[in-house]
Amino acid sequence: MIRFHKEGYKIIVISLVLAITGIFLAERFIETLWLIKTIQILILGFLIIILQFFRNPKRATSLNENHIIAPVDGKVVVIEEVEEPEYFKDKRLQVSIFMSPINVHVTRYAMSGIVKYSKYHPGKYLVAWHPKASTDNERTTIVLENSSFGEILYRQIAGALAKRIVNYAREGETVVQGTDAGFIKFGSRVDLYLPLNTKLAVQLGDTVKGGTQVIAEKK
Repeated sequence: MIRFHKEGYKIIVISLVLAITGIFLAERFIETLWLIKTIQILILGFLIIILQFFRNPKRATSLNENHIIAPVDGKVVVIEEVEEPEYFKDKRLQVSIFMSPINVHVTRYAMSGIVKYSKYHPGKYLVAWHPKASTDNERTTIVLENSSFGEILYRQIAGALAKRIVNYAREGETVVQGTDAGFIKFGSRVDLYLPLNTKLAVQLGDTVKGGTQVIAEKK
């Protein structure tokens, strides 16, 4: 059975009502059969896209304090050492995962631990793969800490289509690896900032699966 994320309930209901209304109106007011069918197919296609976007498949996470798992589904588009300017203010290993509109957009905690920092930043809506998206776009920054990795940072970044970032992380709370950490609506990316000595289990261009796939481990 397909599960949908709670952040999509309202949009799904509205889309369903609009789709049913559009299909009915096409039958009622248009006389050309091929045009009726074309409009109805386009309406159903739009509804399917909405339903696919907000799906929330169950993922069986194998809890492991020595592993960092993918926080989202998508493609690894950046692996590099960078200066992290907001929280660490030093060099970190950045791993960025880009989510296309057809990916699952649930954000999951990459590791278990304590939320040390959680902050929302308003900003622009550059395309998610733009080099300045990490610092200029609307985003949230969250830092988790555990005994194996110390502190890691992940950043939810809005893209050109994303207009709302949902972040459930609250400073001081204890979170569990693989559980729901938030949602980004309509296209986006997540950046991870890891200690420099972290051993990566992915390469540039890899497609990863959120909540289950190991992307890094403790050396």
